[in-house]
Amino acid sequence: MKNYDILFFDIDDTLFDFTKSEQEAFNKVFAKYNLENSLNLYEKSYQEISKVLWRDLENGKMGLVELGSERFRRLFLEYELEIDAVVFNQDYLRFLGEQTHLIQGAEKVIKVLSHKRLAIITNGYTDVQIARINNSPLAGAFEQIIISESTGFQKPQTGIFDDAFNKLQITEKSNVLIVGDSLTSDIQGGNNYGIDTCWFNPKHKENNTALKPTYEINKLDDLLDIIK
Repeated sequence: MKNYDILFFDIDDTLFDFTKSEQEAFNKVFAKYNLENSLNLYEKSYQEISKVLWRDLENGKMGLVELGSERFRRLFLEYELEIDAVVFNQDYLRFLGEQTHLIQGAEKVIKVLSHKRLAIITNGYTDVQIARINNSPLAGAFEQIIISESTGFQKPQTGIFDDAFNKLQITEKSNVLIVGDSLTSDIQGGNNYGIDTCWFNPKHKENNTALKPTYEINKLDDLLDIIK
């Protein structure tokens, strides 16, 4: 156990169930446009497109605003659908902001650790992430909510960590821990910045990278065994 005073949490697939949230938002926006008939087909293609674009975002090859509409532009082009991708993405993000599904154990862990300094550091859209947090049982639990769209940097870039450290006025890295599900975003970002990392790996994925988290947990509750 170690006495971490400051804990950074990722949002998607760490505290919030992004898979479920994305699914519901996807269903709702396609229903709005009367496109339910081929929903499974669209969703499979969308996931493949989105995975590539988010990787490009992490590598600095694409901006977040461009990503939002580009994923649907490519999807509609593939299926020859004449829909405004920009407007469609706006509708999708609005539905996504309404989703507040938590990962099992998230509410308990945040409550038990409420005596610590807790902050969010996440990639994504500011309005969406803020809405999801504020409408969930985790509202008000975090000292700062650091979001890539607002900072102009995304994990694993050091700029987003600079912003977080400045806002929380942190001067010592040794008592800071970042918790997240992504090796290439959360763990890479923490390693680059010189802070301890905790890889949340509920699906027991193999780590086939050179990245080494300080800790690995399969349930959020396990975090309580790490922190003094």
